[in-house]
Amino acid sequence: MESAKSVEQPTWVPKTKLGMMVAEGKITSLEQIFENGWKIKEPMIVKTLLPDLKTSVVSVGIVQKQTDAGEVTKFNAIVAVGNENGWLGVGRGKAAHMRNAIEKATNDALLNIIPIRLGCGSWECRCGTPHSIPYKVEGKSGSVKVVIIPGPKGLGLVAGETVKTLLKLAGVKDAWSRTYGSTSTMSSITGAVYDALRQTYRYGIITS
Repeated sequence: MESAKSVEQPTWVPKTKLGMMVAEGKITSLEQIFENGWKIKEPMIVKTLLPDLKTSVVSVGIVQKQTDAGEVTKFNAIVAVGNENGWLGVGRGKAAHMRNAIEKATNDALLNIIPIRLGCGSWECRCGTPHSIPYKVEGKSGSVKVVIIPGPKGLGLVAGETVKTLLKLAGVKDAWSRTYGSTSTMSSITGAVYDALRQTYRYGIITS
């Protein structure tokens, strides 16, 4: 697993109306996009509006397939992106070369970015600062279920390495987590954490 690092921002030529509005400065935040229900179709929209975005390669695996021409080997990557302050995206990518697989997964994660509502939902704390999540949430993906519970300030992240990486990228500093099912399956546990954190926005408000 690679540590989080800053996402590079290449030269961008917008291809969609939303992209052009962002490039022209008519839209200045992701909150505007989500409040209007617009769909993000260009990764650079997110990179432009979240310049402090970080990315982390969660896992890279090898997929082999037998064809008439012989055995074909491809890399399968899972990447997470976030600004450590209320935004998280998870993506997957497959390609013949590892670098291309990671690039595809990163772009997919940018297109899947969602707002996370941060808060202080621990009965032990109640400090009112956005260091955790506002209430307990559950997420599922495949055979995996993840439960994330608000923690008091100073607790840290009581979670496995993958869950901890995603929570940190989302901006959650203190929380407990419980996992059920085949937690060794990276795609499922990553998807379950993403699904759990998405609940904070579905039933809450957008915060940056």
